[in-house]
Amino acid sequence: MDQSRYRVKEPPILSSTEDRRAFLAKFASTVFAGLVAPGAIAQAQAQPAQSPAASGVKEGVKEDVLLRMQREVEKALQNPKRKWSMVIDLRKCVGCHACTVSCVAENRLPPGVVYRPVSEREIGVYPNVTYRFVPQPCMQCDDPPCVPACPYDATWKRNDGIVEIDYLKCVGCDKCIPPCPYGARTHDYGDFWTDKTPGKGEMPYEQLPVYEWGIKAEREADNGPMDKVRKCSFCLHRISQGLLPQCVNTCIGRATFFGDATDPSSLVAELIKQPNVMRLKEEKGTNPRVYYLV
Repeated sequence: MDQSRYRVKEPPILSSTEDRRAFLAKFASTVFAGLVAPGAIAQAQAQPAQSPAASGVKEGVKEDVLLRMQREVEKALQNPKRKWSMVIDLRKCVGCHACTVSCVAENRLPPGVVYRPVSEREIGVYPNVTYRFVPQPCMQCDDPPCVPACPYDATWKRNDGIVEIDYLKCVGCDKCIPPCPYGARTHDYGDFWTDKTPGKGEMPYEQLPVYEWGIKAEREADNGPMDKVRKCSFCLHRISQGLLPQCVNTCIGRATFFGDATDPSSLVAELIKQPNVMRLKEEKGTNPRVYYLV
């Protein structure tokens, strides 16, 4: 079969009904494959980075920023002094909430528990008014007020910059929740999406284990999150395997960036140095590791 006819250098002109149908069928099959084969996508992402020639990317074609960050995460895992940081470009965020939804799916979050809410802020003066959307994951503060508030030493600051929770030590007293100025912590009260239905808690997706802190655990087990305090972990279970956080992968506007801030060649290190960077509630002295471009 002659493959040259599939190498389209210019946008195709769909001049007939048959051409349009063929194009839509091919597009739909591609989208469907992405929905039903996440494991294949994750496996492909985990492969070693290739040169443009080896990967089939033409010279001069701009590389997707996700590929660069993927390589940088793999590189950072070899650095024992790494410090994970996130940068969110508010100029690119369109408020689609794809990051919020993907986080819920990735971490098996129940009703009422959200790790990455997106707030809407009205800016300007009528008639020149617009909205700004602000995703707010856990800030992974360098001086987290939630840590000293825990009387059971169930939460602490890791060397890599992430604030972790030990579900075996957490008793769900909620004393760590009020000190957080960002509202990043939530209590898991044991609710199910199927509450008030005959099959409460019995749907297959509600019985899947969680991997939040790199440990496989049933939700209702002693080392599980039910009746405990939960929060964003920067998808620790993913980055420890060389994968990007799920919210970064699913951002349609490529507005979220992630990597090792101690690596001066990393994308996040470059963005943090920009003059238009800011952090939320810096006056609180928490030194958050999530930065925003405005």
